[in-house]
Amino acid sequence: MDNNILATIITGLFGLFSIFLYRFLYPPHQGHLPPSPTDPVPVPPEHLAKQPPPKEPPVRVREPPAKTFEFNVVKINACGRVISNTRQQAKYLVEDLGNGVTLEMVYIPAGAFLMGFPNNEVSREDREGPQHRVTLPTFWMSKFQITQAQWQAMMGTNPSYFKGSLQLPVENVSWEEANAFCLKLSLKTGKTYRLPSEAEWEYACRAGTTTPFYFGETITPELVNYNGNYNYVAGPKGVYREKTTPVGSFPPNDFGLFDMHGNVWEWCADVWHGNYDNAPTDGSVWETGGDHSYRLLRGGSWHNHAVWCRAAYRNKDAPDYRCHNVGLRVVLCAVWTS
Repeated sequence: MDNNILATIITGLFGLFSIFLYRFLYPPHQGHLPPSPTDPVPVPPEHLAKQPPPKEPPVRVREPPAKTFEFNVVKINACGRVISNTRQQAKYLVEDLGNGVTLEMVYIPAGAFLMGFPNNEVSREDREGPQHRVTLPTFWMSKFQITQAQWQAMMGTNPSYFKGSLQLPVENVSWEEANAFCLKLSLKTGKTYRLPSEAEWEYACRAGTTTPFYFGETITPELVNYNGNYNYVAGPKGVYREKTTPVGSFPPNDFGLFDMHGNVWEWCADVWHGNYDNAPTDGSVWETGGDHSYRLLRGGSWHNHAVWCRAAYRNKDAPDYRCHNVGLRVVLCAVWTS
């Protein structure tokens, strides 16, 4: 056979084989040729190139599920006599701390109030003024002072001097230890718990009242655990228990919070300032300026005179200070992401 004819036949067969191989690797239904390694990277149309990358769907914000509880609110006159006893209700939520221990948080509505002592209040001090208006958003505050059971559930210890019931308030804890408790509580629940600001504390304590105590013009040892040997104004003297009492032993205020007067002092988050000059008006923690060697204490205790239990009274101590009349209460923001 002529060599030229043979070469032509071989070339034809190779061409057919190449076409078959191409069709096998890149079937027609793909609708396009395979890109060459030397082809330039395609550029998207200008209107698409300027579009931002897709984002994750926004996290929805919700309020925690809440229940409702009822309670009696007692009001007294300047002599300590009960003048009203009304039934009220408030929202609360429950955190499970494990081993049957729970933490009840009460809803505190948004509002505004005059913080500090009124000009006509007996035994007022310069540290309690000047009186100024503060506006706060909603938040949640623990219904009771933190108990020994709750502290033990989070911290694994019980530093309290007074024992006998785990429903007694925890005491003998420093400001630093109180913050450590809040951190562990936050990690366990996935929410942000902290000590209250001084403004949050006083707003929650007053619960819409303007008198020295949320009960009225005075208090009595039947309503508050304090040193009953020392009365306030025309109020009566009475028993001095010389120890803490189980949380919830006395009537609450109009928000449904118990023991905001007496039992144990409660740490606040703020740095100590000698008065309210230039204080925040939004209820936030006052951390700028002041004396960082001291932190705020509010509410009085079983050991103190009635005058120290007033809603406006301010006390201070070092962040590492511990005593068997000092405890805490915690707050939680009104909403969180889920």
